[in-house]
Amino acid sequence: MKFVFDLDGTICYQGKPLSNDMVCMLDRIANEGHEVIVASARPIRDLLPILPIHMHQIPMVGGNGSFVYKNGLHVSSSRFEPSVADQIVGLLVRYKAKYLIDSLWNYSYSGDPEHPIRKNLDPEIRAQNVPVEDLEEIVKIVVLNSMDQQSLLNELKHLPIRMYTHGTEDIIDISPASIDKWNGLQSLDVESYRYIAFGNDANDVPMFQHALHSVCVGEHAELRRLASESVACDEQSVINKINELLISHSLAT
Repeated sequence: MKFVFDLDGTICYQGKPLSNDMVCMLDRIANEGHEVIVASARPIRDLLPILPIHMHQIPMVGGNGSFVYKNGLHVSSSRFEPSVADQIVGLLVRYKAKYLIDSLWNYSYSGDPEHPIRKNLDPEIRAQNVPVEDLEEIVKIVVLNSMDQQSLLNELKHLPIRMYTHGTEDIIDISPASIDKWNGLQSLDVESYRYIAFGNDANDVPMFQHALHSVCVGEHAELRRLASESVACDEQSVINKINELLISHSLAT
């Protein structure tokens, strides 16, 4: 069985690396012959630092599906069409937005240096923060704030993009059209109803829709409606649920 995990707010917390207890639980999944896959909003650059080195070879979906890696190698990536990217950047300028714009590796960040996203951005200095016009391609955009977030959101809705809003953080997460975590999982040859998914937010909806079994971590209303079950947003509850599902699946097989 494949076990697919979102990261932030699901199996890691406050931007910190996976705890020893969580790493041991994930290692146990692999040691019992199953496969661990991570599927995160983070680009691969920012996903790697929260995983122990021995897990850097596992299959990874980053950027909500925009980046796919396996065995430490790039499998695929998706970028905005240049004309669409130009329209988005034009809107960001018009609404005086602060943002994080990712290319395949480098990025452009214009927000508050104390913003939580900035604190989790490229902690190992693997990339460069460059002006947006110096990015060769644009793969993912996060709008941190703007002078009129709702009007900006309304205009973005007219563009061919995939977009999520995170109400608790008041940010807008933008990916190329038709790109989501399920799309990324398919690039790893994951099949519908052949995996168990754990997630906590709107960007996990597409992979929940195709999961054999899904676990919502926390209180996200839309995700809870789709989920097979839910658990509290605390590490021990999540570890207990992983253990329960691992035991039940082992008994079933």
